[in-house]
Amino acid sequence: MPRRVAAIDCGTNSVRLLVAEQAPDGFRELDRALRLTRLGQGVDATGEFHPDALARTFAACDDYRQVLDGLGVEAVRFVATSAARDAHNRATFFSGVRDRLGVDPEIISGQEEAQLSFDGAIDALPEAQAPVLVMDIGGGSTELVVGRPDRSARGISLDMGSVRLRERFLHSDPPAAAEVAEASEFVDDLLDASGIDFEGSGSWIGVGGTATSLSALAQRLEVYDRARVHGSTLTRAALGELAAELLAAPVAEVLERPTMVPGRADVICAGALICSRIGARMGVELTVSESDILDGVVAGLLASAS
Repeated sequence: MPRRVAAIDCGTNSVRLLVAEQAPDGFRELDRALRLTRLGQGVDATGEFHPDALARTFAACDDYRQVLDGLGVEAVRFVATSAARDAHNRATFFSGVRDRLGVDPEIISGQEEAQLSFDGAIDALPEAQAPVLVMDIGGGSTELVVGRPDRSARGISLDMGSVRLRERFLHSDPPAAAEVAEASEFVDDLLDASGIDFEGSGSWIGVGGTATSLSALAQRLEVYDRARVHGSTLTRAALGELAAELLAAPVAEVLERPTMVPGRADVICAGALICSRIGARMGVELTVSESDILDGVVAGLLASAS
C-alpha cells in the first residue's frame, strides 16, 4: 500500500485535517475534514487559551484520531499558527494534543506558514501569472506571500485576522460605522507597512476559509461545492460589495445563508473587510484555491520519505 500521511492545521478559528497517500503525480486525497473550534477565543485580550476553546479543540483531535487509525496513517504533522504563537498557557495545549494524537504540535512561524500556503496554492494553480501573491486570511493573522512557480517566495505574517479583528474592533451586531472605520484604518496601516508590492502582482490567489467562504457566498451556492469554489474568480468590485453587505448584516441573518456555518458566521464580515482592503490595492482579480497549507504540509511529508 502507498505511504499514507496526514497534515493537521490548527488555527485561531478551525482545526483542519488532510489525509493523503503517495501517487505517481504527487498525492491522492483520502480524507479532508474541518472542525470550527475557535481556539483563539479571547487570546487577543487575555493572552491565554480559554478552557472551553481547549475542550473544543481536544474534541476535534479525538475525532481525528479515529480517522487516522481507520486509514492506517504512518506519519502526522500537526502545525499550529497564530493563536498558539500568542498564548501563554500553550503547554496545556501541547500536552492535550500529544495525549490524543501522539505527536507534538509545531508552532510554525508566520514565514513558514506563508511558504506552505504558497506551495499548496501554486501546486493546484501552476498556470498563475508571476509574480503571484498568495493570501491566507486566518482567524488571528493574515499571511501574504509573493513568489514564482519555482518556489522563490517572500512572505509576511500580519497580526490581523477575522477573529482578532472582530474581537478587537467590531463589537456591535451588526458593527457600527465607527467600528468599521477603526478596523479599516488598522488593516490599512498594516498593509501600508507590509512592504508588499500589491499592484505589481501578476496573479492574486486566496486560500483558506475566508476566501473559500466568500467565493461560495458570492456564487450564492445552495450547498458548498469545492469543485465550484476552486479556481473561481471574485472581482475586486464584488469583494467590496460583499464586504459592505456582510458588515451591515446581523450575525443571525448571515447564518441564514446556505453555505454559512455558526463558527464562521460571526467573523466572516471581518475577514471580508480584510480581503476587500487588500483588493483595493490590487491590479488583478482574486482567484480562489481549495489547496493551501494542508496540501503544502502533505507534499513535504511525502517528499521527505522518498
